[in-house]
Amino acid sequence: MTLQIVILDGEALNPGDLSWSDLEQFGTLTVYPRTKPNEVIARAKDADIVLTNKVVFDQEVLSQLPKLKYIGIFATGYNVVDLDVARQRGIPVTNIPGYGTESVAQLTWTHLLNLTFRLSDHDVSVKHGDWSRCSNFCYWNHSLTELFGLTFGSIGYGAIGRRVVQIANAFGMNVLVYTPRAESKTKDHFVQIVDLETLLKQSDVISLHCPLTSENRGMINAKTIALMKPTALLLNVSRGLLIEEQALANALNSGQLAGAGLDVLSEEPPLPSNPLLHARNCFFTPHIAWATLAARKRLLQIAVDNLRSFLNGKTQNDVTS
Repeated sequence: MTLQIVILDGEALNPGDLSWSDLEQFGTLTVYPRTKPNEVIARAKDADIVLTNKVVFDQEVLSQLPKLKYIGIFATGYNVVDLDVARQRGIPVTNIPGYGTESVAQLTWTHLLNLTFRLSDHDVSVKHGDWSRCSNFCYWNHSLTELFGLTFGSIGYGAIGRRVVQIANAFGMNVLVYTPRAESKTKDHFVQIVDLETLLKQSDVISLHCPLTSENRGMINAKTIALMKPTALLLNVSRGLLIEEQALANALNSGQLAGAGLDVLSEEPPLPSNPLLHARNCFFTPHIAWATLAARKRLLQIAVDNLRSFLNGKTQNDVTS
């Protein structure tokens, strides 16, 4: 019997520059560019295998998919699936760890370098003719910040957090790390493991590199922001719900915090009413840290390997086990 494989939101991973051919070897493949919540059941009801990135599989959806044998998530995070229900049904759920470490670290530093030299603002200024009208050979319309000797604080010390702080060390920065899962020792001699309060108080740059949990949801809030230096910069390429957005907007607008670079928000795409969209010194990218061609190639290859492993009876990257 031929397996029925359905991809519910394929365009995010593959807008046309990758090939699905490696998945076609396993069965009949149907690819939808995107799927609305009210379309999930109809599109997945005959599927043995479902592959998706952001489509939600809660109890209500899973209860209406009796044929489903496997869910493959095109991402590292897997909060879109009710894992308890999946376990009860005996449906393995696999994720894609490690594919985007270099790309996410790169965007983290892209945001920080933009904040410290205000690249986007200066580009707009030059194109508006300000340099052409300038009496001097150069000018700057914002204070410029040198990173050497400043303190970089990473909240999280997984693969991405480690890569990011290695780059911080290369810039000559002092490195602090907070992670509830870390031991007191680290192989990186330049890293100092500290408690969260110490990191927030001492860091000039605070960067979030942790999964979203019930314990850390909203961890950046009015109380924790009050511990930070008013000159501090906040970076988030992790999960939007780690931040209470109104509290961050208030801090930026009041000068309590110097700036923020964000690749993720609590709701994506954001509503026009999101307070951060008009906050002072807040810069955005549209959740693209994961999306370089190299990273997406790795992601797709791991997804293929995950499915092959499952079909061979040796499931890998199973987050339900």
